[in-house]
Amino acid sequence: MSAHEQTAPNGWRVFHATGHAPAVPPRLPEPPPWRRFRGGPAQPAPPDDAEAAQRRLGPGDITPQLGTDEIDTVNAALLLRRPLLVTGPPGVGKSTLAYLISRELGLGRVLEWNIVSRTALRDGLYVHDAMGRAQAIAAWQAGLRGAAENTEEAASVGVNSGPVSRVSQLPPFLGDFITLGPLGTALLPYDRPRVLLVDELDKSDIDLPNDLLHVLENGSYDVPELVRDAADTASVHTSDPGGRAQVDNGRVECREFPVVVITSNGEREFPAAFRRRCLPLEMRTPSREQLLAMVEGHLGTRPQGAEDLVDLFVQQVQAGGTHSLDQLLNAVQMTTAGGFQARTDGRKLVEMLLRDLAKGR
Repeated sequence: MSAHEQTAPNGWRVFHATGHAPAVPPRLPEPPPWRRFRGGPAQPAPPDDAEAAQRRLGPGDITPQLGTDEIDTVNAALLLRRPLLVTGPPGVGKSTLAYLISRELGLGRVLEWNIVSRTALRDGLYVHDAMGRAQAIAAWQAGLRGAAENTEEAASVGVNSGPVSRVSQLPPFLGDFITLGPLGTALLPYDRPRVLLVDELDKSDIDLPNDLLHVLENGSYDVPELVRDAADTASVHTSDPGGRAQVDNGRVECREFPVVVITSNGEREFPAAFRRRCLPLEMRTPSREQLLAMVEGHLGTRPQGAEDLVDLFVQQVQAGGTHSLDQLLNAVQMTTAGGFQARTDGRKLVEMLLRDLAKGR
């Protein structure tokens, strides 16, 4: 970052919550000395996934849901190379923030790691298909035996069977049976950071946040199966469709620490050591004007009756109910269906779409 950028008003910000895809991706600020990594070899730029971003953000302009303080927090996380711990009620748009950052900074496809109670750290790092490898080795050994028997049979009758294919003599490569998970892929040595969404971490086993500490602090991990392998280099699968990556000596280390967005519905507290490594960001329910603008952004128009539905949605949220923005979009979409009358026969259906999710029905 130049001296001018440091002294200019707001010059340190690269994220402004506009959601506009840049013609040229902006240059990110240099990391602090204690957050610099030197992983290699450098991986090709990741693919883009405009369709997934459009499903999350809508085809229209993005209405700023983040205030100045929240935008500053995101920029601080980008500058300090620290994860964001995003909290707020369900359905408020926490996971959408990852797609907003990725689109605005031109960081490519978002890697999603959806957490459940059985999720372990290794699930996010890599998966080793040991059974598939054992079956491939058995098939390879059977092929070698068959080739040897055919060669002996041909020799016994004086027929030249030709050279045995060298490819058939090669055992299955270990890397073909290892797939890096979303976290493992995000920590590959890319020249620009990947965006990793760790969704609903509060649903995890109690040990997972502590298990994450080492990886988030060091930006690296080992794949023990590759460390023990005789080959120094392996080509493994990644979480990107059709993606492959080279791993040397079984160790993965990032070049640029990924943009990590961790979401939580506030169902439990995290250990202090984990929270110390994250920057907290609390998202609130959007205002009436923001909700109307979001409807227009997703649907491309403001259909008749949308304001009444938004008012009803706001009333229910203010009454203490648990509601999702998806519910509002679904209800508004129904009003655009031909012949649907929300004020008459469709009232019960709209009430069902906007039901309180905390009641379990």
